[in-house]
Amino acid sequence: MTRKQRRLALIGTALAVLGLAAALVLNALKDSIVFFNSPTEVVEKPTKPGTRIRIGGLVKPGTVVHAQAPDTLTVHFDVTDGNKDVPVAYTGALPDLFREGQGVVAEGTLQTDGQFKADVILAKHDERYMPKEVVDALKKQGRWQESGAAGAARATQGALGAAPSKQQLR
Repeated sequence: MTRKQRRLALIGTALAVLGLAAALVLNALKDSIVFFNSPTEVVEKPTKPGTRIRIGGLVKPGTVVHAQAPDTLTVHFDVTDGNKDVPVAYTGALPDLFREGQGVVAEGTLQTDGQFKADVILAKHDERYMPKEVVDALKKQGRWQESGAAGAARATQGALGAAPSKQQLR
């Protein structure tokens, strides 16, 4: 074997081993990667009842109904993407950010009647969210500005002792 042939054989073997390792890693991660489906995908794509999935969208205004019994924490609501709606039933304490018109991701199973039985509810918020305690502390220090996300970013940096960038001061 010439020197060039040995080098090509070594490179080919290394690429084959690297490809096999990448395939094994991706196969191992396949079960832990979880995406959510939109309500349109859930309605239009046939999903076997009892299959565990996630759906994401907005809580449709006017659809949140809490159980009448005082000792249960069951709530019914619809998740929408503006095109299709999926009825959801959830028993448990809802996240503080859960409300009508707010983004939500529900994890659970689709029932035979088309209702989604959730066992996990995750409320989503936008990038401008700031915890109430932080807002109160900034207001107390006189650094809170009601001008939106840029003002909140400046206020946060000022509270942390960092100088705001020129981009933030515009």
